[in-house]
Amino acid sequence: MRRASCTLVRFDRAGQGGVNSGRAVLLYGPPGNGKTSIAERVSAIYGDIIYVPQAIEVDGQIIKVFDPALHKPVQTNSQEDESNSIRKESLDRRYVACKRPVVITGGELTLEMLDLRYDPVAKYYEAPLHIKALGGTFLQGNAATLAADGEGWRMRTAKGPLEARDAVLALGPWADVLTRALGYDLPLAVKRGYHMHYRAAGEARLNHPVLDVERGYFMGPVRRGIRLTTGAEFALRDAIRTPVQLGRAEPIARDLFPLAERLDTEPWMGARPCTPDMLPVIGPAPLHRNLWFAFGHAHHGLTLGAVSGRLVAEMLTGETPFVDPAPYSATRFGA
Repeated sequence: MRRASCTLVRFDRAGQGGVNSGRAVLLYGPPGNGKTSIAERVSAIYGDIIYVPQAIEVDGQIIKVFDPALHKPVQTNSQEDESNSIRKESLDRRYVACKRPVVITGGELTLEMLDLRYDPVAKYYEAPLHIKALGGTFLQGNAATLAADGEGWRMRTAKGPLEARDAVLALGPWADVLTRALGYDLPLAVKRGYHMHYRAAGEARLNHPVLDVERGYFMGPVRRGIRLTTGAEFALRDAIRTPVQLGRAEPIARDLFPLAERLDTEPWMGARPCTPDMLPVIGPAPLHRNLWFAFGHAHHGLTLGAVSGRLVAEMLTGETPFVDPAPYSATRFGA
């Protein structure tokens, strides 16, 4: 730490704890306050090697993680491999040994930088900056295998068993599958919705979202084209898809804006988990130690995702929550 900051600033205890935590650190502040210099020096004092996957696969889609503009490959041997984060007798060619990266946005950090970016020519997604900074660690497992293991929890993943002191159940509309298996009877239902993407006809451009309250559809410009979305459909989560609303909304939307052909082979459908009082379930599981709930956000999952994560993290670590969690407790339903 002294070597990193000797020419810049003196780290307080909070700064030292963040750097020594072994996790990614986000530096932010006004221009010219030394963020880049600090980041480069902190990375230099570690000087270790991480293994970055060439790509990862999620739901049949390829997400490219290794980025030669950010990741600097290095030569390794089997002895070096033994002392680093992924221990292998020989390097798995699906991974690239790299110096620990420093990711600099070169300007204001925007929400788009934290999202996947699709390359229509290469037909794959580019991983967002924070995934590239973290090395692209991604584990897929079967949530149904979650089971208590002493004071903690264990779950099977494609890479073997995963163990942790705490587990957060955040399965959205599928949360009741696991909560029922664990002995809970929470009133969780879904509202389903559909959307389809279209090409804009000719030189037409839609510059802002349009909501037709009277006829019940929403249309807006996205990276893929023009997205047309429907209202809510009350149906069972796993019932056969019935995109009737989309079929009725499409000719009405065409009267308002010149939509060309459909860009998707079939409509996308999503299920929004809802509770009777339309509040999410966030907080400790009443019947199990070190198990936490975070689901039931209805139509506001994207909006409330960050603050829900913060609230769970503060309760899990024993900090004072930034908001009273009582209204979101599972005990309100007698669980």
